[in-house]
Amino acid sequence: MNPASAALAVGPSLLAVAIAALISALITWTSRPLLQRYALARPNARSSHRIPTPQGAGIAVIAATLLVASVWGAWTSVAIPPTLVAATVSIALVGLADDIVSLPVLVRLVLQAAAVGAVVFTSPETARIVPALPLALERGLILLAGVWFVNLVNFMDGLDLMTAAEVVPVTAALMLLGWLGELSWPAALVATALCGAMLGFAPFNRPVAKVFLGDVGSLPIGLLLGWCLLELAWHGQPAAALLLPAYYLADSTITLFRRIARREPFWSAHRSHFYQRATDNGFTVSRVIAEVLALNLLLALLAIVTIRAGSAAFTMLALLAGAIAVGFVLRRFSHPQGS
Repeated sequence: MNPASAALAVGPSLLAVAIAALISALITWTSRPLLQRYALARPNARSSHRIPTPQGAGIAVIAATLLVASVWGAWTSVAIPPTLVAATVSIALVGLADDIVSLPVLVRLVLQAAAVGAVVFTSPETARIVPALPLALERGLILLAGVWFVNLVNFMDGLDLMTAAEVVPVTAALMLLGWLGELSWPAALVATALCGAMLGFAPFNRPVAKVFLGDVGSLPIGLLLGWCLLELAWHGQPAAALLLPAYYLADSTITLFRRIARREPFWSAHRSHFYQRATDNGFTVSRVIAEVLALNLLLALLAIVTIRAGSAAFTMLALLAGAIAVGFVLRRFSHPQGS
């Protein structure tokens, strides 16, 4: 077994998860007083919290992820793309600035597009999803999708433990796919480290949250997770790459188009997401998170089985089942509890 293959064995992977969780937890715990002073999120019309809460603990998650993935990659001769690391740090700095002094929407989008574009357009030309499309067109579409994915992760990070309930099942599934040889080694290492870092952050974010990720966390998490899913699609598994984040994609995209159709200022803060409406409809935060977590575990199972089955018919059935499951949860969130 070569060093890279050994790195993706169960034991080393679980050790990496534990180390990333420990680093993330330690940084989160030690940084809380500083965040309390300089990065306090006060309740507003969009908020689900009732009292001012420090934000910015995403610094811990991103630091733990990049540190563990980079050291692990160097030890096993698995190259984590330097452009990805640089783009992640850059977009985290954009988020940090926005957490402290709110940046104009256009400035945020331009800087986010620059970070996503650097990752997309420096990828090998052989990495394709639809080879029939001109490369420039495909990369342009991926850039648009990447900017949207980065933002939707940010939009969906509006409830205690929501991002953990999304990211942990998705990254755990990607880690498993790495063990099975269905995902590139660099992506598997990043997903494993991110899984551990989110687990280390989760105890501080459980209801009622003591600290939030902030844009400094949600934006780079969106970039890293989006890149891992893109690597999965480039590995010949676009259906699985859609199934894994299907709940976040559906909630945020449907909400966006609804707001556009109603001629609402869709770029402004709001409480129109399905998970936000669920809490307004009588669902407790814990129940919303439990249902989202259960849905994501189902989607992860469908994605993994789809890849292992290798059947076009089963892939279509899995996509249909995933769409039905997501639609069922969205409908539940849209109606008052008990109706």
